[in-house]
Amino acid sequence: MVARDTNRGGAGKVAKALPGADAAGDRYVPTHGNGGYRVESYELDLDYRVNSNRLTGKATITAVATQALSRVSFDLTGLRVAKVFVNGRRAARYAHRNGKLHVWPAVAIADGAEFVVDVQYAGNPAPVDSPWGELGWEELTEGVIVASQPSGAATWFPCNDHPGDKAHYRITITTDSPYHVVANGRLVSRRTKASRTSWVFDQAAPMATYLATVQIGRYDVLELAESPVTMRAVLPASQVREFRSDFGRQLDMMRLFIKLFGPYPFGGYTVVVTDDPLEIPLEAQGISVFGSNHVDGRRGSERLVAHELAHQWFGNSLTPSEWRHIWLNEGFACYAEWLWSEESGGLTAAQQVSKAYSRLRGLEQDLLLSDPGPELMFDDRLYKRGAITLHVLRQLLGDDTFFELLRTWTRQNRHGSVTTEDFISLAAGLAPDADAVRDLFSAWLDSSVLPALPRSSRRH
Repeated sequence: MVARDTNRGGAGKVAKALPGADAAGDRYVPTHGNGGYRVESYELDLDYRVNSNRLTGKATITAVATQALSRVSFDLTGLRVAKVFVNGRRAARYAHRNGKLHVWPAVAIADGAEFVVDVQYAGNPAPVDSPWGELGWEELTEGVIVASQPSGAATWFPCNDHPGDKAHYRITITTDSPYHVVANGRLVSRRTKASRTSWVFDQAAPMATYLATVQIGRYDVLELAESPVTMRAVLPASQVREFRSDFGRQLDMMRLFIKLFGPYPFGGYTVVVTDDPLEIPLEAQGISVFGSNHVDGRRGSERLVAHELAHQWFGNSLTPSEWRHIWLNEGFACYAEWLWSEESGGLTAAQQVSKAYSRLRGLEQDLLLSDPGPELMFDDRLYKRGAITLHVLRQLLGDDTFFELLRTWTRQNRHGSVTTEDFISLAAGLAPDADAVRDLFSAWLDSSVLPALPRSSRRH
């Protein structure tokens, strides 16, 4: 995700344990997330009528209990539940209110047991208001965009809407045949019957709910590259000419980021351009979504192209275990913008740091990078200060150690959930002077006062 006030935007470490069954998951989004279990997979079978905005769905949720459960809860808002089954038996009862679906199974679930919940539901999906704008399933002029970060997933399927609970997804969408559908993962089948087409996608890599998406529109498909990563674009025919200019260097970005950050973490990368303008581009797992306003034929949004691509490593493969660690997404993606600027002949990273630092000095000093709070989690200052922190760390470690740190970070935590403490510990372990690294992070992350930039004759 890129900051709102200017531009918004299998293997691996086991995610941190979630709270008990009656506790909400994350204090930044206290009404979302549920304890007592971890989801292994979501199988979503969706039927969507574009003209009437009518969604009919069946969600099959396979999970493992982390404690004995007499009740299981999911996040679901704006849609009506018709039937609920647990392990193939109709639930003893369920209650759906205030965005929560509470389910009482006919037989209690034992600690450590795998269980399956089937939910049949329907309605007219709509985005929900939040402190960060409207989130979730939203109609376009002709089609759909789904933007769920951080709490919009529950507008289209029942889920444990917590960033640290990652799962496998299989998403089937049946809709009117003139429309093209994009969802996370590999397209495993597409079948047309009469005037409707069913699209089936499989996302094998573990994915957080906020990164799950469906995009529907009257789109053409451009195959952009087969190596080193399969890359394609899905967009209106009217945008193709300008797109080829605006995204013409995306393959070079991919090669640079693979060199600096390590192997691309997913099976492919798709860019969607909607026929409608969007305030901000957004990332989903394996996908980035841009508005028509981000395509101008003059590379006017190229830094955003780099930003969203970088999120595939930082945010999507490595997902914050809690929202307070959001700088691990946004500071890293912002720094990737600066690395691409330097690589492509624009301002160097050091010049970008100087420019951003001068701006930050004139703004209010009330941001705590390590725990910004929900009001400031998408503030542009978090993005810039996070990126500057990384550059200061780069100066301290030197290029070889710094980029080895980033590659080790993405390799050790591939498809996992991460914390700020994890990153600090890894950086300190690779550094000749661990205390200096910890002091650096303490100053830049744990104090709202903007530290002085260290003087350096190095030019990056």
